Amino acid sequence: MPPRTTDSAPEKRDDDHPRPDQETDKQSSAGRGPERAGLDSDGPGAEAGPGGDAAAEAGDGSRPAPAGGTGRGHGTHDRLRAESETGAEGERDGHSSPPTPSGNGGDTGVEPRVAAMRRAADGGRRWRAVHLAGCAALLAVALTGGAIAFGGAGGGRAGAGAEAVSAAGAPPAGVLARGDLDSGIGSLQKHLRAQPRDFGSWATLGTAYVEQARTNGDPSRYPQAERALKRSLELDPGNDQALAGRAALAAARHDFTGALKDADRALKPNPYNERALCTRIDALVELGRYEDAAEAARTADDRRPGVPVFTRYAYVMELRGDVRTARDVLERALEAADAPGDIAYVATALGQLAWNQGEYRTALGHYARALAADEDYLPALEGRARAQAANGDRAAAVEGLEQVVARFPLPGPLVALGELYEDRGADGDRAKAGDQYALVDAWTSLARAGGVNADLDSAMAAADHGDKKEALRAARAEWNRRHSVHTADALAWALHVNGRDEEALPYARRATATGYRNAGFLYHRGVIERATGNDREARDHLKAALDLNPGFSPLGAREARTALKDLEGAR
Repeated sequence: MPPRTTDSAPEKRDDDHPRPDQETDKQSSAGRGPERAGLDSDGPGAEAGPGGDAAAEAGDGSRPAPAGGTGRGHGTHDRLRAESETGAEGERDGHSSPPTPSGNGGDTGVEPRVAAMRRAADGGRRWRAVHLAGCAALLAVALTGGAIAFGGAGGGRAGAGAEAVSAAGAPPAGVLARGDLDSGIGSLQKHLRAQPRDFGSWATLGTAYVEQARTNGDPSRYPQAERALKRSLELDPGNDQALAGRAALAAARHDFTGALKDADRALKPNPYNERALCTRIDALVELGRYEDAAEAARTADDRRPGVPVFTRYAYVMELRGDVRTARDVLERALEAADAPGDIAYVATALGQLAWNQGEYRTALGHYARALAADEDYLPALEGRARAQAANGDRAAAVEGLEQVVARFPLPGPLVALGELYEDRGADGDRAKAGDQYALVDAWTSLARAGGVNADLDSAMAAADHGDKKEALRAARAEWNRRHSVHTADALAWALHVNGRDEEALPYARRATATGYRNAGFLYHRGVIERATGNDREARDHLKAALDLNPGFSPLGAREARTALKDLEGAR
């Protein structure tokens, strides 16, 4: 996936305000050829663990925290503070321990946050119109930005020294990396009640909370992460573990300028901090600084070659339109992966790449491999359902997405399921679709309460399923923060649905200017071109969207076919 200089914010561009059409294709291009990403060696370096570890490595390649903390006494004040900040004695945000299934009433077997979101959604329908959120960044907070905060799925080989105990009695970071995140967090909390001045374990705990929020779809964990990382920096100002964790937290909250700043700060004392290197790439991609992202990926490849860097390098290539190199990098990374988490993560990335190209059977094969490695890996379950829908197996797709949203009601699968209901059109399906969109609205509220900037999510879903004026407000706000192809596409579409197609067209062109092969972007551009009287270009882009990925969206693909048929008939 994807990202500069030092601690400064991204430089301003001359076209920061309404003239996106003035940026040249050259400015948007990124990356180098297939000889990069460690591929001219024997494959991914075995010594580098995945950047997607559930918690920060002990020192991330630098120094472990001294045993026993700083050497000063741990008085009652320190212990009480540790109990409060770890959540062990009643966290202020109501999450003192990992969520457990509820057995109350009609929500039996449902996660408490799911039931709460449903109650919030039901109430919301009574007093305001539902504004919706699509989730382009769930990988942003999984692969595109969720792996935006991280790299691998959390099961990769630990680097040299990664299993070193950061302080006497603290759980090794590799325990968290291997998968039992809730148990690992509990062990860290217990350790920090006894050793409240262990800055390394505070950093590990904070980063583990970020990962827990990402994997559980629970943004209310982010304030806990913020407090733990702040405590680490109070104990040891400038320690790279906490700074890298804070960068990951900022990225998870979609504060990519902040993520870049903290990643750069972490890399000053430790240029080999893998999490900081990977978050830096992600932040640059999300800011739309693709040439800088390519350079950051090369730097990370030189310093810490491995699965997290390879997948980001592949995404930079995909954004540039170089699908062959992206596929080659991912396939070689998969060959070298042996931990179940790494296999699931890379195979899912290959599945997403294949799906984007309309290669549904290939995508299903990759998702099958991912789920063989980790049967509960959420991005693979979601991706498989989308591929099944595109391949014509709608019943399996609906069933799969229903299972996904029952566990983790995140915006991406909620919107996809709602659109499948709408497309099916059976009795009650419209109401079912409305329920999914209402849950998206509830998730957006929870995300914002956790400090997450959800404007891009809101803009995309509201444009198609909710408050069009809110969609435009959110898209403009996001464009003012960052100029990625995804924000350009969101703003173009929000302008279109508000009847402002002449304004929309330059943004639609910018969204497709890097060569990124995305059928949704091509569809949006074609519709906007048709609305502005550019019929020839509209035909070309609508046809390109359907040729590339004819099942890109249950509703969008149908509308693209109708528009193309009308244009052909009018020739």
